Amino acid sequence: MKIKLHEIPVRDVVNGYIDSAENGVVGYGGKLNIRPPFQREFIYKEKQRNEVVNTVMKNFPLNVMYWVKSDDGTYEVLDGQQRTISICQYANDDFSIVVDGYARKFGNLTQSEQEQIYSYPLMIYICEGTDKEKLDWFKIINIAGEQLTAQELRNAVYTGEWLTESKKYFSKTQCPAYQIAGDYLSGKAIRQNYLETAIKWIAARDGIEIEDYMSQHQHDTNCNELWLYFQTVINWVKATFPKYRGKLMKGLDWGIYYNKYATNSYDPKQLEQRIVELLDDEDISNQKGIYEYLLDGNEKHLNIRTFSSKMSRTAYERQKGICPKCGKHFEIEEMQADHITPWSKGGKTISDNCQMLCADCNRRKSNI
Repeated sequence: MKIKLHEIPVRDVVNGYIDSAENGVVGYGGKLNIRPPFQREFIYKEKQRNEVVNTVMKNFPLNVMYWVKSDDGTYEVLDGQQRTISICQYANDDFSIVVDGYARKFGNLTQSEQEQIYSYPLMIYICEGTDKEKLDWFKIINIAGEQLTAQELRNAVYTGEWLTESKKYFSKTQCPAYQIAGDYLSGKAIRQNYLETAIKWIAARDGIEIEDYMSQHQHDTNCNELWLYFQTVINWVKATFPKYRGKLMKGLDWGIYYNKYATNSYDPKQLEQRIVELLDDEDISNQKGIYEYLLDGNEKHLNIRTFSSKMSRTAYERQKGICPKCGKHFEIEEMQADHITPWSKGGKTISDNCQMLCADCNRRKSNI
């Protein structure tokens, strides 16, 4: 891989600057892709943005940036998007900063002040190499800056038409995925959380990892499979659990549930009745687990409240250390608290329903 340091004046970088919001940002006479597919949206706060401009105006050194040169002679910003956009926005008169006590946009500066900014040399490393070499380098330089999410890093590897199409559905503000499923998804679309979730779900369906799915579809001309699958998952959720409960339903792995249980038959009315009952059960520590419990019947999703040490000691003394299943005596440390009447059959986590079993008997009971 070839890496060479260049001094490129601000004048050249801001030339041809166009910010099409989420559809992309370009500069350097149209030859620089400031926000390529793997980059995040602009996330600098006002103070950070203004400090970049102040650094340039005071002619202080700005941290180096990194570009990648493509085979067609164009460039992509590998690291430095936030600083580049900050400078371009100011030169474009998009915001003002305080200079000598007065708020001044670029257009309010004197000609000599403007020329000082235009002439400021940006230190930029430009690299050429294979996709893997570029990605390895990107991971290294990303350590010191604003960290990208795991999905943003994946996007750096699997660029192409499929990714571009997928981001239209999952990575834009008010995107289609947000419109139909924003209430069910955690994170933010522009930070690639929606896209990551959708790919994780469909990859799990196929028994593969996110990276494998993206690799297999990198050169597809559309993302129809992913989008149609995602819609099917959300429609299944809404049909199976028609009453929405935000705190409990948002962020659950609905696609994973769909992959496992969608072929089963459920009665939404009966499920809703059971949800109401379970929400009133004080023994349930994890109410968000109610939905998967109703789909597979496994109590582990609920984190059923355990017996306190006082309850356990009371039961042990009552039994005189004898396991009621095998009739043998054990020290309390060798025994485990258990529901006499199982929770699933209405048994509560109270002293009167507590028994102490030896580890072997409790294990055999659990396996029945």
